[in-house]
Amino acid sequence: MKTNEERLTEILDRLDQISYIKLEKIPEIDLYMDQVTSFMEEHLRKAKRNPEDKALTKTMINNYAKNNLLPPPVRKKYSKEHLLLLLFIYYYKNLLSFADIEELFRPITEKHFHSDGAPSLSGIYQEVFSLEEQQMERLKEDVKAKFQASQDTFSGAAPEDREYLQLFAFISELSFDVYLKKQMVEMIIDQLREEHAPETANKKKR
Repeated sequence: MKTNEERLTEILDRLDQISYIKLEKIPEIDLYMDQVTSFMEEHLRKAKRNPEDKALTKTMINNYAKNNLLPPPVRKKYSKEHLLLLLFIYYYKNLLSFADIEELFRPITEKHFHSDGAPSLSGIYQEVFSLEEQQMERLKEDVKAKFQASQDTFSGAAPEDREYLQLFAFISELSFDVYLKKQMVEMIIDQLREEHAPETANKKKR
């Protein structure tokens, strides 16, 4: 059985393998759906929990379009902007509901999708993920701090139980961190929804 220190090392090594898809890797030409799913499968394989899982399927894409997360393709082809939105959806979908993602995406799809408005969707993607390296380093330091705090717990437990109880404390601390951040994201989206409601009502009156 692995020690908690060995588990931490594996976690940090895994983080080093995860990265976003660089903008220059995303095709400039429009793609058919099969090409889109193949592209995502190739470039997101390291982020999957299980090798047999699919990063993206035709059904998923159709559901995103049906739920107003993704503009429809043009002549069955998906543009670079479609792929960028799909990547954002990939990172959000396990955290937020479709309704929340739709609300969050609304200004992006209205003002920056196939639009001459600045910044472009490519520029937004590049700007957002330019923070990745700094964020990854902060995350590693935070994980290490949480792990160290967990190792200081259950000092009075029986030796045969202490290792697992400390691991449980570590997992619980990571989970609570995710829970709080999810609460904050949902609160912001609720604020956006409230601010958008009067605007929608005014449009309907016209």
